[in-house]
Amino acid sequence: MSYISICFISFYFLLSFSLSFFFSGLYFIINDLVVFIEWEVLSLNSSSIVMTILLDWMSLLFMSFVLFISAMVIFYSEDYMHGDEHLNRFIILVLMFVLSMMFLIISPNLISILLGWDGLGLVSYCLVIYYQNVKSYNAGMITALTNRIGDVALLLSIAWMLNYGSWNYIYYLECMKSDYQMTIIAWMVVLAAMTKSAQIPFSSWLPAAMAAPTPVSALVHSSTLVTAGVYLLIRFNMLFMNTYLSKLLLLLSVLTMFMAGLGANYEYDLKKIIALSTLSQLGLMMSILSMGYYDLAYFHLLTHAMFKALLFMCAGKIIHLMNDNQDIRMMGGMSLYIPLTSLCLNISNLALCGIPFLAGFYSKDLILEVVSMSNLNFLVFLLYYVSTGLTMFYTIRLLMYLMIEDYNLISIYNLFEEDYIMLKSMFILLMMSLISGSYLSWLMFSYPYMIYLPFNMKMMVIYVMMLGVMMGILISKMKIYSLNKFLSTYNLSFFLTYMWFMPNLSTYGMNYYFLNLGNKMLMKFDMGWSELYSGQGMFNILKYYSFVNYIYQMNNFKIYLYSFILWMMIYIFMLFL
Repeated sequence: MSYISICFISFYFLLSFSLSFFFSGLYFIINDLVVFIEWEVLSLNSSSIVMTILLDWMSLLFMSFVLFISAMVIFYSEDYMHGDEHLNRFIILVLMFVLSMMFLIISPNLISILLGWDGLGLVSYCLVIYYQNVKSYNAGMITALTNRIGDVALLLSIAWMLNYGSWNYIYYLECMKSDYQMTIIAWMVVLAAMTKSAQIPFSSWLPAAMAAPTPVSALVHSSTLVTAGVYLLIRFNMLFMNTYLSKLLLLLSVLTMFMAGLGANYEYDLKKIIALSTLSQLGLMMSILSMGYYDLAYFHLLTHAMFKALLFMCAGKIIHLMNDNQDIRMMGGMSLYIPLTSLCLNISNLALCGIPFLAGFYSKDLILEVVSMSNLNFLVFLLYYVSTGLTMFYTIRLLMYLMIEDYNLISIYNLFEEDYIMLKSMFILLMMSLISGSYLSWLMFSYPYMIYLPFNMKMMVIYVMMLGVMMGILISKMKIYSLNKFLSTYNLSFFLTYMWFMPNLSTYGMNYYFLNLGNKMLMKFDMGWSELYSGQGMFNILKYYSFVNYIYQMNNFKIYLYSFILWMMIYIFMLFL
């Protein structure tokens, strides 16, 4: 079987499943159905292993979207990874990734959730280190180890669920609400979700995971790995309503939005800018979820998946044509050379900003209006709107660097071709980015949210977007002698560029002391006193005595003479006594 046929078979297989799940989801929404399936895998004596599957409109729609994006990504990979020796292996890894996500989506059971959760972690490590170099290995390690924290939290919540008699958490959500034990499970689940969705103490792995091939980034950052944490919290949504935990999650998630928005404005790596925009949107989903609006979080999760996958595909196409160069300072005037890719990039970027009547607008605007209605303090309110302005800021900056400015790379021979295999999948996602917001808003909300705001509060989103556009244009015009480049602001720029020093704290900051302590213990104990007084010391003593014995047995005249003198002295000494 050739590599191309594997890509196309996977594409048609995933697409057909996606469409079937989508129409099933519509049927479930219309008839308000939930199907709960228990499949007895193995029954031995009195114990049985049962696989539980939960099918409702939420899981079916999410599976449909994940499979749809996966199909497009595999179709795109067929050309993007053209010439790769291990394309077969790559496609199988992507399929395993999608399968793990399916496990996680349909599970009302913590054990099968852990299977999917760990599958995502393991396969993401394999995909991040796909290009085998030191940078990829480091990125893979920080990704895997950060996600292990969440895995441990999930294992602890599994152990605690034994108090209830079953791991099907869906049965116990109601009684958990009034139970003090709920707090422990809720804390563990939130910790797990925060590591997977890269909220503030655990954010540094998300830009590092950009070492993976671009099709993987499109899949990971739109609908699979990073959204797994949000989806888990949507399922556990009633556990942390109006508790201290929800307030803490709200604070951390709006800070994540703010930090990612600031970091993206200082970044010059094309893929990292898009990764930081994903982090910002995840903060938005988590924050609205912590306020109790799980349906809005889910709505934004689905609309965001479409335009973010498209954005990464466009970025991959541009990197491909630029001879694997990712620095936006080298780019410019792209719309003249690759107009169709530029069209896709611009529309997906504007959908990310929430420009009216694109996919992102329907979910993002609704979330911001609900936040404006909520009884929140000024800090959260301010961070929300500033983060929205920052989204516009870095998007316009990116468009100015890519589309408007002059072309800055010496060779342009690669830019005269647009690849039509990649463009096919991109255009399908472009259509979804245009229409998915409106049809999902009709599908999901049987009655509209009643939102009543003063005119200026209604227009606040437009105001911050205008401000963001102006700042984006200004900052992209900055030259080398501008104020931002001065040494006086260098430390501040450095702080904001490096995500508030989070990568340093979570890698060198965490590892250096432990590795240093381990090295000292190795030198002092393992190779020091304990070594001297145990195996190594005994070996040295025996070695020394065997050497002495060996010399004695050599029948050397000096040894005999020395022995004779020694014995004579002892004999004389004894006589005198």
